Amino acid sequence: MAEFVKSSFFAYRRELQAFLKRRLGDRHLAADLLQDVFVRVVERPRHSDEENARAYLYRVATNLAIDHERQSARRAQVFGGMDGAGATPDGHPDADRVLESRAQLERVYAALSSLPPLTQEIFRLDRVENLTYRQVAARLDISESSVQKHLARALSHALRALEDPA
Repeated sequence: MAEFVKSSFFAYRRELQAFLKRRLGDRHLAADLLQDVFVRVVERPRHSDEENARAYLYRVATNLAIDHERQSARRAQVFGGMDGAGATPDGHPDADRVLESRAQLERVYAALSSLPPLTQEIFRLDRVENLTYRQVAARLDISESSVQKHLARALSHALRALEDPA
């Protein structure tokens, strides 16, 4: 099964990369996401016939592109003011912006530090080490559902800390 998926990937890789490049407007990013598509389909092969394999590859590529666009939008929302307003002529943030960002980071750190150790560890593994839910669950010997619940709790806690500057 895995060999069929690999051969399908190689048969459509140029087509998929062109699709991702058109969608994202960046050939390097498209190449990176294409590698992620390969990893996904090898780790989780789903289809056994040529027609479905092509559709599956496009679905995986589209989902990865959507995920990337969402992450970029979140980063822009969090760091949006850094591109001009609050920046010095050399493009670096001014002192007020740096102090504000540090204060926000300290609030988030304090909020996360008040969580139970398991929740802190799950947050660290997911957000800092960039492990998947499955990898975190395996490392901590808990279910993926538990990982998701702990992570949701940590993120909610961190967001509340950002909303409440007290």
